[in-house]
This record gives sequence, structure tokens and C-alpha cells, in this order.
Amino acid sequence: MNHATPLMEEFRRLGKSVSCPIIDMHGHFGPFNGIFFPNVTAEQMVGSMDRAGVRLIVCSSHEALLVNSETGNARMADVVRRFPDRFRAYWGVNPNEPDVLLRQLDGLAERKEFVGIKFLSDYHRYPITGDAYVPALKYAQEHRMPVLMHTWGGSKFDGPELVGEVADRYPDLVILMGHSGYGEWDVSISVARKHPNVYLELTAAYAVNGVVEKLVNKAGSEKVLFGTDLPWFDPHYAAGCILYAHISDNDRHNIFHRNAERILAECGNPVRF
Repeated sequence: MNHATPLMEEFRRLGKSVSCPIIDMHGHFGPFNGIFFPNVTAEQMVGSMDRAGVRLIVCSSHEALLVNSETGNARMADVVRRFPDRFRAYWGVNPNEPDVLLRQLDGLAERKEFVGIKFLSDYHRYPITGDAYVPALKYAQEHRMPVLMHTWGGSKFDGPELVGEVADRYPDLVILMGHSGYGEWDVSISVARKHPNVYLELTAAYAVNGVVEKLVNKAGSEKVLFGTDLPWFDPHYAAGCILYAHISDNDRHNIFHRNAERILAECGNPVRF
């Protein structure tokens, strides 16, 4: 085990950190077909967050991504309005509904509940480099809205090499690589190192032995974001993986909140704790 640091000791003593706020940049909201989530309502999610010291989570709606984008995004906006200090939202888009996608972009930047856009390309079976995503990518770049992309190693829809192609086409677009291109760590690191506005997001990746250290050592902790997929995974476990990784407390502050604070401030939605 690492030599204990102040953040590690605080977490062990209190069960969470009170001196280091945590921002979860990869959450979801609502039920998912065939899956039981013990903490799925907004109130239950806040309870999970409180236990682990997560101050804010940015979520996309399962319904918006996989059932009906209009009603799902509306429900997500309602959650943010009910819990304005705890939730922000990604606008979930479906590239298989290009007309709906284009219509929904109109005025999105003025809706303060939404700080970015979410792609779920593996599920939609549509590549992030495809034409249907172009309006969303252009809009996000123009309005400085980050795009959280589900990315997975070996995927023909959202593998890390495809993320690199999108980043080449849109050099000012802030891209959050959900799951850090799970499995293709070296390629993902290369993409993040090459492109200043590409970040590695840790959902599920944090659980793979040595990956947190690898991403921090090779890409820099300034390029790594905390995320959990809540309500899929428990934030306590994810936070513990970061706290007990062989990295410094400065790296942990970057991952837990500093990088997210910077991204949210740049898109006009600063957070204050």
C-alpha cells in the first residue's frame, strides 16, 4: 500500500474527503431495461454521492439515449432544476434520428441545465466519424460544449483511433473519452497527448490494476477525469481506486475536481463549492 497521504488518511477516517471536492463527469439517469439499480432516483443518487463526497455529477438520460431523446432530455433537465447544486446534464443524441438531432440543437447552448452533449455510438451502432454526428460536433465546438463519447477499445464505432480522427477535424472541440477507450490504453494516451482538448475519463478504467497510474504517468493528471457511470457503479469504489493508486495528492485533486472545474468554467457553467 502507498505511504499514507493526507487525502488517503481523510478518506479512511471519514469515509470521504471533505477537503477535496469530487465532480463526477460521467453519470446517467433513470432506469435501464433489464437492469436493477438499487439507487436510481435522483434522491437516491444524491444519497450515493453524499456517502462518497461527490459534490456534483453530470448525467445523461438513459431514456434520451435509447428510447426517446426529446422526453428523456426533458426529464433530465427537470432533475437539474430540482437539484441545481448537485446535477448538470449532457444532451443525449441519437445519430439514427438525424432530423430530430438537428432540430434539438437549436437553442441548446442557452439551456443552462445542459453543459455538453453525449454520444453512445456502440449502442447506436453508428461511428463517431459519421455524417449524422457532424451538426452536433460543429455545434459543440462553436459553443464550447464538451462532448462525452462512449469509447471502447477495438470498437469500429468509437475506438480511440476514431476519436483521434474527430479531434483532428475539430481542433477546438472538447472531447471527453468515456472509459478512456477501454483496453486500448496506449492508443488513448497517444490521442490525449496529441490533442490538448481530449481528456481521458475513468469510468470502469479505474478498476483495472495499474491503469490509473499509466494514464497519469503517460498522459498527465491534467488530462484525466473522474467518472463512475452512476447508478451503474458505486462512487465509493471508484474514489477508492483513485485514492489508493500510486499517484500524488496533487494528481488526485486534478482528477477529482480541478480538471472538471476548468472544463465547466470554459463552457460557461462554473461550479462553486
